[in-house]
Amino acid sequence: MKILDKKIALITGASRGIGKSIALRFAEEGANIVFTDLKYDENAANLEKELREYGVEAKFYASDASSFTGSEELVKKVLNDFGTIDILVNNAGITRDNLLMRMTEKDWDMVITVNLKSVFNLTKAVQRTMLKARKGAIINMSSVVGVSGNAGQANYSASKAGIIGFTKSIAKELGSRNIRCNAIAPGFIETEMTKKLPQEVREEWAKKIPLRRGGTPYDIANVALFLASDLSSYVTGQVINVCGGMNT
Repeated sequence: MKILDKKIALITGASRGIGKSIALRFAEEGANIVFTDLKYDENAANLEKELREYGVEAKFYASDASSFTGSEELVKKVLNDFGTIDILVNNAGITRDNLLMRMTEKDWDMVITVNLKSVFNLTKAVQRTMLKARKGAIINMSSVVGVSGNAGQANYSASKAGIIGFTKSIAKELGSRNIRCNAIAPGFIETEMTKKLPQEVREEWAKKIPLRRGGTPYDIANVALFLASDLSSYVTGQVINVCGGMNT
C-alpha cells in the first residue's frame, strides 16, 4: 500500500514550483489532491491532468489564501466534495524584496498578509474537521531566511519567522488530538524564479552551500511527504531546514 493511500491533501499555491512538486509527490504515493491558486490557468489545468494520471482524484479551486472568508469558503467546498481533509500544506507565498529604507508599507503589508495570515486562515478553517477526526498533518512552508534573516528581505524574513512561531504554537495546541504541525525551511531551490538570476549570482550562492548546489522542488516534496505520512508520527512542532547545509 502506498504511504498516503486515499488521504485527502489540500495544498495552497500549488500550480507551479514547490507546491506543484509536493502535489505530484503526494499523488505518486496515493493521495487525492486538492490544490489552489488565484486563478484557473494553463498551469493548473496541466497539473490536474498530470495528477489524475496517478489514478487519484485531483481538483483545482480558485482561492485567495490571504482572505479569511475565502479560506473558510474553500474548506467548506472541499469538505462537501471530498468529505474530509487529512493533510494541509500551507505553501502560498510571495516576495516583495527591498532594503528597509526603500520598502513601502504596501509591500510590507502584502507579504505579511499573503505569507503569514494565509497560514492562520487555512489552519483555522481546517482544524475543526481534523479535531473531529482526531488526526491530521499540517505542513507550513517557511524559509531559511525565517531562521537567519536576510538583508533586503525584512518583510519576507519576518513572515517566514512568524510561520515558525505559529507552527510551534499550533503543535502544542493540537498535539493532544493527534494533529501534527511542522514547518519546512527551504534554502536556495532551483525554480523558474531562481533560474532567471544571473549566473554569477547563482555561483555565489553555491559557494555558501556545503553541498555546493541548489536544491530542487523534489527535495522539498520528499520532506513534505515524510511529514505528511505516518513515517513522522512522532514528529511535531519542528522546523526542518532543507538547504544543503547552508543553515547549520
